[in-house]
Amino acid sequence: MRKLVAEHRESDISRIELHSLPGGAASFELAAQFCYGINFEISTSNVAHLCCVSDYLEMTEEYSNNNLSSRADEYLNTIVCKNLEMCVQVLHHCQTLLPLSDNLKIVTRCIDGIASKACVEQIASSFSRLEYSSSGRLHMSKQIKTEGDWWIEDLSILRIDLYERVITAIKCRGVRPESIGASLVNYAEKKLIARNLLSGDQSAVIIIEAIVSLLPVEKNAVPITFLFGMLRSAVALDCSVSCRHDLEMRIGSVLDIATLDDLLIPSFCQAGDTLFDVETVCRILLNFCRRDGGGDSDGDDVDGDDVDGDSEGFECGSRDYSDSSFPSQSALFKVCKLVDSYMAEIAPDANLELDLFVAIAESLPAHARTVHDGLYRAIDVYLKAHQALSEPEKRKLCKLIDFQKLSQEAGAHAAQNERLPLQSIVQVLYNEQLRLKNSLFSSYPEDDEDPKKPPMHHHQSWRINSGGVRSAAMSPRDNYASLRRENRDLKLELARMRMRLNDLEKDHVCMKRNLERSGSRKFMSSFSKKIVRLNVFARSYSRGSVSPSKLSQRI
Repeated sequence: MRKLVAEHRESDISRIELHSLPGGAASFELAAQFCYGINFEISTSNVAHLCCVSDYLEMTEEYSNNNLSSRADEYLNTIVCKNLEMCVQVLHHCQTLLPLSDNLKIVTRCIDGIASKACVEQIASSFSRLEYSSSGRLHMSKQIKTEGDWWIEDLSILRIDLYERVITAIKCRGVRPESIGASLVNYAEKKLIARNLLSGDQSAVIIIEAIVSLLPVEKNAVPITFLFGMLRSAVALDCSVSCRHDLEMRIGSVLDIATLDDLLIPSFCQAGDTLFDVETVCRILLNFCRRDGGGDSDGDDVDGDDVDGDSEGFECGSRDYSDSSFPSQSALFKVCKLVDSYMAEIAPDANLELDLFVAIAESLPAHARTVHDGLYRAIDVYLKAHQALSEPEKRKLCKLIDFQKLSQEAGAHAAQNERLPLQSIVQVLYNEQLRLKNSLFSSYPEDDEDPKKPPMHHHQSWRINSGGVRSAAMSPRDNYASLRRENRDLKLELARMRMRLNDLEKDHVCMKRNLERSGSRKFMSSFSKKIVRLNVFARSYSRGSVSPSKLSQRI
């Protein structure tokens, strides 16, 4: 104050304005009370202001012992920095005093105090979780959130720039990734739920990108629903490409635990676009299938508790997921079922292009689908919703289906599905023919048994008579003669079946020529009638040649 008056001594001054005084009038009032000996209490709500205003007014030890600056620093070092909750409160008040509070190391001291105390709380809670197992061995009980994580709620009052510095310091102190992940989830919920994410709020973009950059590298540190929620927000607010790519990589590494609702990401593009963001899901699937960086061929899952294995290859702040293991077969099956359900859900969208739909189906390896019923259902829904597809486009779509992997019910539906191209229907019928043929060959051996070879012990004691009732106490000779008669009957039936198959192949060739000439589908009805000849079992049973019970006890 004396310096300011001295600078204007030549002119009459009745008023001095302090425009850049930290903390404003309230801080100046506290400094004035200290100068006039008026007692007041130093607390977490004013200690940061006192440190800054004392430095601005040069109320240091150079001018007086036990000055305001030393008093405030002593309270900060001896009281505040030893209590985590008080450090968070002081750090919260420092937000309006930047950058002076940072230059005076107030922010740094509070952040170090929070990090050290959080680490101590974690160690104390870890000891409380130790318990003996039934075998007498000491182990640590698994808990998602322990009593030592109470500080998670307190950090949500901080501004994003200070919160980011706190989480970085906590990471360097070795706090559990689960605790850091829980803090990030809590902070995002507190800061983003009340915002309108469709309005292009730039502060929300900063929060999302900062939280994504702070996510631990371990897989199970945050729930997958939180990752999908952050991805939806990042897509809606058009966050940076690196932010969305990071989320897609993380989701791809744990996609086998996702649900259908997670994948249904709304599209926020212009009118005329698809209802759901299919391109983002396609990239997630590609990231899931590219988890082969180490080249491991065993396909074992990475244990979520193996922190060292998950952390190898990662530097601080790095987002390299190349060391993840290749997805196991069980994970592929789960994701395959999920993708088939997702395709059936998006198939009715009239704006969904064929190439994008095919890309989703081809994103998984061929060996992932053991049964193609789900894929057939999705393609059938797409054909029903896009009836304007040309025949080449339908054939391109149906090439994705391996009709040999359809169940009996799906194959029967496909054989009568008029939406499928003719080539696919013929393929379905042909595969059904081969399936029936193979079942007959596997059930009925072609060659007779050697008369000199004694019958199998399994058939010496039990057989199925013509009435379908088990009988015992037959002599080996009578049993063998009866089985030979049954085998002859079966061979005759098999010969008839071969003749019917030959007739069917001839009809198929003739029909194909007629279709090539006329280009129409009017021969399908006649072809379907002739397929009835394949019903060997129905006719054989009606004639009473072989009963179903005999088939199970034949040689």
